[in-house]
Amino acid sequence: MTSSILPLGDHDLEARLTPLMSDVEDRLRASVVGADQLVDAPAAHLAAAGGKRLRPLLTLLTAELGGGVNDDVLTAAVAVELTHLATLYHDDVMDSAPMRRGAPAAHEVWGNSVAILTGDLLFARASQLVAQLGADAVRVHAETFERLCLGQLHETLGPADGEEPTGHYIRVLADKTGSLIAASARYGATFSGAGAELAEILTRYGEKVGVAFQLADDVIDLSADAATTGKTPGTDLREGVDTMPVLLLRQRAAAGTLDDDGLRLLERLGEDLGSDEALSSIVADLRGHKVVGEARDLAAAWARDAVDELAPLPEGDVKDALGAFAGLLVDRLA
Repeated sequence: MTSSILPLGDHDLEARLTPLMSDVEDRLRASVVGADQLVDAPAAHLAAAGGKRLRPLLTLLTAELGGGVNDDVLTAAVAVELTHLATLYHDDVMDSAPMRRGAPAAHEVWGNSVAILTGDLLFARASQLVAQLGADAVRVHAETFERLCLGQLHETLGPADGEEPTGHYIRVLADKTGSLIAASARYGATFSGAGAELAEILTRYGEKVGVAFQLADDVIDLSADAATTGKTPGTDLREGVDTMPVLLLRQRAAAGTLDDDGLRLLERLGEDLGSDEALSSIVADLRGHKVVGEARDLAAAWARDAVDELAPLPEGDVKDALGAFAGLLVDRLA
């Protein structure tokens, strides 16, 4: 089951895109099966669990700036969502995440090897679709895939000596999340005939939207429960991955400006968070610290910067909807 289309502030636009999103969903379901009966269950696992489908929605929305949605746009929309799903299989293995979208993560059901290979299979399916769209689409897809891998590597390896940690983290978010959202926006403009100039504008917009989205997720991971998010709160803390609120704690500690509550939080982050009780306790305490509000403000700032990129676009319902799209990603924090 998928989430309904996001409210875009224009009834007619939503009415046009809703049946097209249903078409994307049908194509997506068809794309995750058909290898053989044994493989179909893990391959369809996350697609069947649903999701926001932000990336294909953005592809359809940006196509409205050109000639509208056509078969190539629909193909691109499915390809970006397949690519996103593939990354989730891999991310959940690396993070040892027990849940995804309210269901057991694939590696919890079939084991790490099957989950990793299933992610690879979905990457291959996405590549097959993109190959139908021509050499330029293949290049964009390959560059995006490279950035997805680099983002994960940089997250795993951490900042280089002398590199500012929060800047390093923003770079990770731009690669891991922003690059694919940027490609989603670009494809809609490209394959609807909106032109290269608009495609470049939308690429910059999409990358900034992606950073805003992930910063918002950092806050939601601490402030929402598993029933709301579909995944265990604080998973990154357990795995020792510092998201923006923790990085802000460390930044203040390095500057000598961190309060006593923050210093105690940093001490506890170095302890064993393997038990659910220990994890839920530190999540509850961290969500009460002011660095969470600072991270929320940073997400809103990136969303505003994304909207600023839209200034050259023609006025109208699509430009307004793209602005609403950026705002909705941060409004989830309300």
